[in-house]
Amino acid sequence: MGVCRDTLLITGCAVMEERTQEEMQEFADQLAPALFYCTDGFSTYQDLIWPLDGKHLLSIKKEKTHTIESINAQLRTYLARLKRKSRCFSRSIEALWKSIRLFVWHYNRRQRLINSNPKRWKNRLTLLF
Repeated sequence: MGVCRDTLLITGCAVMEERTQEEMQEFADQLAPALFYCTDGFSTYQDLIWPLDGKHLLSIKKEKTHTIESINAQLRTYLARLKRKSRCFSRSIEALWKSIRLFVWHYNRRQRLINSNPKRWKNRLTLLF
């Protein structure tokens, strides 16, 4: 998943069975151009070619990835099919992809409303999913 740190909008997402170099590069190619791409320590990120030669920043202590980590936590909270210890996990990549796209649509819609008037909506607008 890709997130713009200024607007907190989700700018890209992908569902992969395995995070191979080829699939990760395909995802990176679809991301919006940025000056910096912040990731965790997963080894495949080091070898990717980022759009417009953007710089890759490795975030060891999550100081630069806390935004995406909080969105991932919300995703796991709202989508039962991502709860690993339940019977609801996805057996179909297509069904999981559709659920995540729906989550992204709702999340971005909410975030645009918050961005339009932060004083009014900042702590009042919950994610209804």
